[in-house]
Amino acid sequence: MLRNFILGLSCIVCVCAFAQSDYKNIELKSREGIFSSFNPCEPSIAIDPTNPKRMVAGSILNNVYKSIDGGITWDHDVLKSSHGVYGDPTIIASPLGDFYYLHLGDPGNGGYSNSRWLESIVIQQLKEKKFSCRKKCWTDGIAIGTNAPKDQDKQWATTSKDGGEIYVSWTEFDKYDSKEPNDHSRILFSKGKKGGASFSEPIAISDVEGGCVDDDNTTEGAVPAAGVNNEVYVAWAHQENIYFNKSVDGGNTWMPKSKVAMSIPGGWNQEIPGVYRANGMPILLSDLSQGPNRGNLYLCWSDERNGDVDVFVSSSSDGGEHWTEAVRVNNDQGDAQQFFPWMTVDVVTGNLYAVFYDRRNYTDYNTDVYLASSSDGGKTWTNERISENPFVTNASVFLGDYNNISAVNGVVRPIWTRIDNYKTSVWIALIQK
Repeated sequence: MLRNFILGLSCIVCVCAFAQSDYKNIELKSREGIFSSFNPCEPSIAIDPTNPKRMVAGSILNNVYKSIDGGITWDHDVLKSSHGVYGDPTIIASPLGDFYYLHLGDPGNGGYSNSRWLESIVIQQLKEKKFSCRKKCWTDGIAIGTNAPKDQDKQWATTSKDGGEIYVSWTEFDKYDSKEPNDHSRILFSKGKKGGASFSEPIAISDVEGGCVDDDNTTEGAVPAAGVNNEVYVAWAHQENIYFNKSVDGGNTWMPKSKVAMSIPGGWNQEIPGVYRANGMPILLSDLSQGPNRGNLYLCWSDERNGDVDVFVSSSSDGGEHWTEAVRVNNDQGDAQQFFPWMTVDVVTGNLYAVFYDRRNYTDYNTDVYLASSSDGGKTWTNERISENPFVTNASVFLGDYNNISAVNGVVRPIWTRIDNYKTSVWIALIQK
């Protein structure tokens, strides 16, 4: 998200000639005459499980992209809502092929300079799966979590296994960026029916609260996952731990105390040379496929247990009661940094795919994008470079807080941000496994 960082750059991006990947890289460009307010970053992407040719992506501040040919070409627009659109895009696709775009609310359209900034989490739906439309393609949306003067931030979402319900988790701050000891952060959860017309009253699912300065002491990075038997799971980061809570009745009631699922040595707020800020917040996934690991839960994150930042994964086969020892995902032999991971489960095969930035091939700020793949439930991983050439990070340019990836029956679409000439751009790779 764009907090505490002034972005005055336009959406103009550079096009370069690349030659380092077996996979075609595609830039998601702004349509001529339609520009967002800020340089794009923090991309999110989802593939339609009913038709993998159709996919939707988003990037800050209010960019939305649609493709009907598997990501070869994209149509661009800017998302609008009466609730305001202020970044942190989360794109999800239900098993029914419904697309939802979640983001931060800003009904005053004044950014951090007005009191209604971060007032709510907003969810909008693509109308009637109209990939060909160019005007009013999305519902106006519904604002959830409004609890002035508290701030709502850093949401993620998923749907139930049948697509009938939407699950959303996020961080509520008593006052964002406050250093006051009496101001706290907590993880909230809400759910709504298909279509997103209404949502339940948010409930706190973290019994341990954090601070509000947006660092290791904050409860942040909550990601929900749906189980095969109406369970809902949520994981988030706080200090040097990944916390976990679950509901066995579709999100109506939760364990009274969250549990520590995994440690994050060094904390989730990580220092990467040449990067404005970086985090190792967890990604929580549930395998709803018909593959051999159906029902497994997976956690993916990054930490500094080996002296540099690496990507790790752990799995649970009993609903989060027990977790395996952390498995290192990146397979380099040196002490290079691997950071900003995101992981997905192929909804058909159950195979795992993780995308992350990687500096194994350099001794400076040059950065590649890598894909790691696992077909055995995260026990072993293969790594391959998927960016066609490296880019150089610059701490004066906001790279965003996350990347993303989606996979349906071997159609794998990682999405990431790169920097060229002090400008950011958003890219995907066309991968068929």
